[in-house]
Amino acid sequence: MTTTKGTKTTEAAASGKAATPPAAVSASTAARVQNAVIKYGFIFVTVALFLYFALSEGSFRESATLLDTLRYVSVAAILGLGVTLTMAVGGMDMSVGAVAGLGVSVAAQTMVVHNQVGTVAILAVLAAGALVGLLNALLIVVLKIPDMLATLGTLFVIQGLKLVLVDGQSITPGMTLEDGTTAPGKFTDGFLKIDRGTVLGIPISVLIFGGLTIAAWVFLARTRWGRVLYAIGANPEASRLAGIRVGAYRSLAYVLSGVLASIGGLILASRIGQGDVSAGTSQLLEAVAVALVGTSVLGRGRPNVWGTALGAVLIGIITTGLTIKGLPYYTQDVVEGAVLILALVFSFTLSKRRTA
Repeated sequence: MTTTKGTKTTEAAASGKAATPPAAVSASTAARVQNAVIKYGFIFVTVALFLYFALSEGSFRESATLLDTLRYVSVAAILGLGVTLTMAVGGMDMSVGAVAGLGVSVAAQTMVVHNQVGTVAILAVLAAGALVGLLNALLIVVLKIPDMLATLGTLFVIQGLKLVLVDGQSITPGMTLEDGTTAPGKFTDGFLKIDRGTVLGIPISVLIFGGLTIAAWVFLARTRWGRVLYAIGANPEASRLAGIRVGAYRSLAYVLSGVLASIGGLILASRIGQGDVSAGTSQLLEAVAVALVGTSVLGRGRPNVWGTALGAVLIGIITTGLTIKGLPYYTQDVVEGAVLILALVFSFTLSKRRTA
């Protein structure tokens, strides 16, 4: 007589399939859960925080508040896109905040001191950003200085140079110049619209942020140049042996980062309406933070444009939500730091366990 156990064993053998041990099923389930956490965890955190503030604070749900949040983070996000490009080639641009501040000073000098129109100021700021990017490329690619040390050096040079050029004073319309005359120019109305103007109710700075995000994504994910940048970041020596001009592409990344930082400076200059010598100082940490946070999005573990944009939105949600709740400004720094640590855990600790 054949027992039930024997029948099941015979049927399993006949079908060619071995019974899956319970331990293997449990391990497979745990792996799927971990992969889901790594891939979607940070998106879940962003949505959860948004819903928490939206449900607990009525003013947070207003469209004006949401647009102001995006407007607030637009500068850090654009600077973060530049950092993302340099991270793609295995580097890090620590000068983006200083370049944005330099853009504010150059714009003020051009319009207020030299009485030029906004278009000339925009071109001057973009040129200044590109020149700083070329300087960083020279230090890193030609002189072989480590990227973080080179760009930190550039940061200090720019910050000091800004003070020297304006004798340590902020540039404001109607100020008294060194020769005793009054500054003849002002920030033009057209220039001020870069941050203060709207199109169909959407701030222009938000539209610039969105447009640059899409352009950067197309460049990195849909063009040969972008794929080459990622290849260099993964293995520069293998890229060199494959015939890729590694130095030229790394230089391109830093020049683009400088230009993006200068665009952030244009928005910042339009926002504050004067040549504040301290402008851009606080933007570096936020720019680096959103770029690092972006590496955890969708579990990619590498710099990516949409991740950077989401990281900027998350920082904006936290800052706006905590401000509406009346918490002190230093509380925001603590929370933002905790979010960054959480993102790094997603990007490095959990992802390494998955691949181990």
